[in-house]
Amino acid sequence: MPEVDARSLPSPEEDLALLRDAAREAGRIAMGYFGKDPQVWIKEGTSPVSEADYAADRFLRETLLEARPRYGWLSEETVDDPGRLKAPRTFVVDPIDGTRAFIAGNPTWCVSVAVVEQGRSLAGVLDCPARNEVFWATRGGGAFLDGRRLDVATTESHPSIAGPKSLIDRLDPGLIAQSRRVDYVPSLAYRLAMIADGRIDASFVKSDSHDWDLAAAALILEEAGGTLLDSGGDTPRFAMERIRHGELVAGSGELLRKLFHVIAGPEDVQAQMPV
Repeated sequence: MPEVDARSLPSPEEDLALLRDAAREAGRIAMGYFGKDPQVWIKEGTSPVSEADYAADRFLRETLLEARPRYGWLSEETVDDPGRLKAPRTFVVDPIDGTRAFIAGNPTWCVSVAVVEQGRSLAGVLDCPARNEVFWATRGGGAFLDGRRLDVATTESHPSIAGPKSLIDRLDPGLIAQSRRVDYVPSLAYRLAMIADGRIDASFVKSDSHDWDLAAAALILEEAGGTLLDSGGDTPRFAMERIRHGELVAGSGELLRKLFHVIAGPEDVQAQMPV
């Protein structure tokens, strides 16, 4: 990635304003199809995509790249162009995160948009129009839901834990006994936002999530005081050459450490996980 004078680029706050406006309109476009039996196709085996996904993606791509022609583009619904790796910043987009929920008439889906620079999200928005919620964050500027500042929960007893049963079942039996398992949340981005908002305490993330599932939500979680970690104890980087991720954990404090022990490699997990 070429070196770029940061002073020649918009501020994260300026990018956030652009993202919020674009995500709001993309959500409005998607709502025009919601609950109306949109046309659906199957891609990559069993993954559905609807005409609403394509319509929202087309609007976002045209609007965002017109406003920021120097930025790269990475979206679930657009063929990846490796030329984005030379861009100073990249839009990372999922026009509808939670497509299965959207198709089924479940309101738990969102438009996920982020601006990423050198692997780190600078600004991110989750616009959830069917739930009348908008989450946003800028790096160093905090995370918000409809103007209310977000903070992760500080639950020490009876924590609520989301994610695949196969991973939860690998936790210490004592923790399993005292915790509450969260019902399936069909949007991964929204699930991470729920941790940022303190509605749930932590979550496992199964292998094969993508940058567009995570880039906005991970920033919102981080700015609310939480962390997303991979099996090596690192925070994922986005808009790089590799866009798929292995098992992840999200949360904060000692509970996050306990989840991390489940996915960590055989090396000393104390040494791997950052303090």
